[in-house]
Amino acid sequence: MGKYEVTQGQWKRVIGKFPGQFTAGEGDDFPVYTIDFSKAEEFCRKLTETAQASGELPKEWEFRLPTEAQWEYACRAGTTTATSFGNKLSSRQANFQGKPYNGAEEGPSLKRAARVGSYPANPWGLHDMHGNVFEWCRDWYYLRLPGGVDPDLYSAKNSASKSEHGGISRVRRGGCG
Repeated sequence: MGKYEVTQGQWKRVIGKFPGQFTAGEGDDFPVYTIDFSKAEEFCRKLTETAQASGELPKEWEFRLPTEAQWEYACRAGTTTATSFGNKLSSRQANFQGKPYNGAEEGPSLKRAARVGSYPANPWGLHDMHGNVFEWCRDWYYLRLPGGVDPDLYSAKNSASKSEHGGISRVRRGGCG
């Protein structure tokens, strides 16, 4: 897991031109958003190739998207509460829209992405896990997972649930909406 979300500056250095328009916060220290799963995977592949070629990353290692379980584990950061900040979540702790969670104090609502690292880190030093922008995971989206079964990450498309828009998609976590 990265300490911060992938920034627009990192995207430019690894991939080049962004495949769309930024509408909710723009700049090298803002997170990348509105990309699809295949573009997120392309970024990971290119970053792996570049880091391996320079010797910064061992040949047997790779950068990749986390599974949903890995993402949740990193988000919780060893805590057993509803969020890594406890059983409440304020918009002073994370960038999200809507009411604070479980009676937390009100805070500002930016209604756009914030610069990475603008909010406190979780206990493991990871920022923006509870908000800011959605982050892709490797797993297919299931409305309800079958108990005790680890769905095959790449061949489960036929059994994945349709989203609210009627399509089959991968899991996303975090987010501002």
